[in-house]
Formats: sequence, C-alpha cells, structure tokens
Amino acid sequence: MDLQGVSASGTGAALELASLKMAKNQQKQEGQATLQLLESSAVDVPKSSSANPAVGANINTYA
Repeated sequence: MDLQGVSASGTGAALELASLKMAKNQQKQEGQATLQLLESSAVDVPKSSSANPAVGANINTYA
C-alpha cells in the first residue's frame, strides 16, 4: 500500500490553504494602502471669495 500519495495531497492542500491566506492578507494590505492614499489626497476645495457665485462662471472667448 502506497501512502506517499496521501501525504503529498495533504501537503498540497496545506500549501494551497497557506497560499490563499497570504493572498487574502495581501489584498487587505493593498486595500488599507488605497484607503490611506485616498484619505491623504482629500483636499478641501476653497470657497469663492465673491459674494455673487455667478461672477466668473462665464468666460467669453473670441476666435
């Protein structure tokens, strides 16, 4: 009776499980890095100093 094949398939399953765990951890880390990048790039837009918000809304161009 050959038991070598049984232990090899058990080892293969264990390696596959370890690989899946590592991939999941990498996805979590990349997600956290993405969120940090988005949060750090969020900048408040300055409000208009004009009392009339329509001022500067139209730009006249001549060709």
